[in-house]
Amino acid sequence: LGFTLPGQLPPNAIMAIVHDTVITRQEVDELARNAILESVRRYARQPEVLNQKVAEVRAEALERLIEDRLILHEFATAGYILPESLVEEYVQERIRAEFGDRVTLTKSLQEEGLTTEKYRQRVRDRFIIQQMRYKNVSGEIIISPSKIENYYLAHQDEFRVEEQVKLRMIVLGKPSAEDADQVRELGREIRLKLQEGAAFTEMAAIYSQGRQGREGGDWGWVQRFNEEGASVLRPELAEVAFSLKPGEFSEVIDLPEAVYLMLIEDKRSNHVRPLSEVRDEIEAAMLTQERERLQRLWVERLKSKTYVRYF
Repeated sequence: LGFTLPGQLPPNAIMAIVHDTVITRQEVDELARNAILESVRRYARQPEVLNQKVAEVRAEALERLIEDRLILHEFATAGYILPESLVEEYVQERIRAEFGDRVTLTKSLQEEGLTTEKYRQRVRDRFIIQQMRYKNVSGEIIISPSKIENYYLAHQDEFRVEEQVKLRMIVLGKPSAEDADQVRELGREIRLKLQEGAAFTEMAAIYSQGRQGREGGDWGWVQRFNEEGASVLRPELAEVAFSLKPGEFSEVIDLPEAVYLMLIEDKRSNHVRPLSEVRDEIEAAMLTQERERLQRLWVERLKSKTYVRYF
């Protein structure tokens, strides 16, 4: 990782043995590298918290490696057959996707200290694990319409939506204090054009800043508060937005950093999203839950018949 954490074991320290395969601390840290670096970035000034977070990240990575070794051992001993032509096709696809060509592959592997054969074996193992998981976990899952409907009825609060407005907004930034008067005047001119019948989308596309400006000032459906109870818009903007009626646009809203104009296209009161709108979300959530449950049961069965030792 390029640095040493307190109490860090040497790279070749054994973390676990699965059947006759050793898992080292270096393998764990390679898998957990990004999560460890993120923990260091966030908790560098809190050594106790950092140690706890890194320990948690390593424990998760170790379990993933143990699961992978169990699955590969099951593939090797339970009589599964995977055509080598299919594996080779997958390897070539990964090379094209990750590196583009063999020259880049060779150079990149040299920088990582990997041989081509070791990379091919890693990709092969990944493919076998994916196929085994599909056969023993994902392929068995069916979420029936009645289960989705029952989940929806039992979790109404999850789909409750606070008051919303369908908002378009023109944002005119103030580059400096000297430009403020000019920006305010531009805001008044735009509002006058809107009163005379100019399309809000056209005015936004011409004058408004940011990505939403290019999309006609479209902010989509906006709630008054997010899930944490904080105002989605600045309080000054939210107060205006939720006081307008559908089809109305605001006065010029003059705030220190910018001038704003709003159009409320539609409004929704507090409501529960209909099943037709959330069916796909529910199915995806239930698939994830069921996949995780079956994965745990499968790994427990593999552990029960395979030698696993932690260090």
